Amino acid sequence: MKAIWKGYLETSLILKITVALVLGVIAGLIFGKDASVLTPLGDVLLRLLKFVILPLILFTLIVGVNQTNVSSLGRMGGKMFLYYVLTSALAIIVGIAVASLFNPGTGMTLNTDESFKVPENPGLVSVLLNIIPENIVTAFSEFNLLGIIFTALTFGIAISWLRSSEQFHELGEHVYKLAEGLNEAVLVIMKAVLQYVPIGIFAIMANTVGNQGLDTLVSLGNMVLVLYAAIAVQIGLYILFMIFFKISPGKFFKQARTPMITAFVTQSSSGTLPLTLDAAKNLGLSKSLYGFSLPLGATINMDGAAIRIAVSAVFAANVIGEPLTLTEMLVVVLIGTLASIGTAGVPGAGIVMIATVFAQLGLPMETVALLTAIDALVGMGATALNVTGDLVGTAIIDKTEKKEDRFA
Repeated sequence: MKAIWKGYLETSLILKITVALVLGVIAGLIFGKDASVLTPLGDVLLRLLKFVILPLILFTLIVGVNQTNVSSLGRMGGKMFLYYVLTSALAIIVGIAVASLFNPGTGMTLNTDESFKVPENPGLVSVLLNIIPENIVTAFSEFNLLGIIFTALTFGIAISWLRSSEQFHELGEHVYKLAEGLNEAVLVIMKAVLQYVPIGIFAIMANTVGNQGLDTLVSLGNMVLVLYAAIAVQIGLYILFMIFFKISPGKFFKQARTPMITAFVTQSSSGTLPLTLDAAKNLGLSKSLYGFSLPLGATINMDGAAIRIAVSAVFAANVIGEPLTLTEMLVVVLIGTLASIGTAGVPGAGIVMIATVFAQLGLPMETVALLTAIDALVGMGATALNVTGDLVGTAIIDKTEKKEDRFA
């Protein structure tokens, strides 16, 4: 038994995850809905990842802020936000272009008996106000990532000021050392959680495939294939960006593949955050950058969701026999970009964005009900792209910051 456990620990994580993924698909196809008996094992993984998210963001960011100056932090934040907005808009354009080429939904008939209650969209103003939490406890208990980032930045800057002052220097150093020690403790916990990831992925994949089945995939297969084609194009653009900024795609994807696969299976950008942060650390990126860029990206950078909006809009327009005009496509780019910012990185959030865009374009909500049938299948690819986009942006900004430091 000891030898088996030792062999498991020594096997590379990506190999274990890949095997778990394949076995999960096979189990789902064989046992169908009965595979739901494995749900608790998948829930354990999601709970473990969420368990370490808050302390990981808090202490990583506090330590990161104290390794740079406030002006550099502001500059990096501006670059990241610009990157997020531009790539979200680009993703929607890619989605529209690919979907317009293949025209998913053409020839399909709409079942008017289908109904769908649209969840309430909090709106951009509400999201921005949410950055400043009413109290710290609420921000943590409600899993408000923007509020947690704000809290960590505030305390990080305050501790940095204490360390630089003559009166409180010693006290500031003690507090910083405590945060640094707690950050290392969280990383030790993370190493243990990583060993459970393959088991959780196997369970979630088996349950997802078992519940979705092949019937759903075949009936709306064209829509799913077009979406994944658009995702492939967007990843191709990421690779071009990395080559332009002299970042090795091979080295990048070697570290990024673990959070990408985990995001694919769990359909949660925020849930995958501990693994994304770990990948950034292994890539040698600046802690002061990825400590806030990745949690921020998990909340507001939704390239995969943006592609999903675009493909879904073209699909819905084709189903009712009224293809999108150029003006309507521009509306999709504008509204879709705004809708993708602030959408929570959790399963099901993409449907809220799609409904928001459909309402603006006057597309029937019955098509949203149709799309919920493949929510898991398209959500998996979209979430994996979300996480990839976050890491690519962080790697690019890190490269530009190092270049600026060289010439400073």
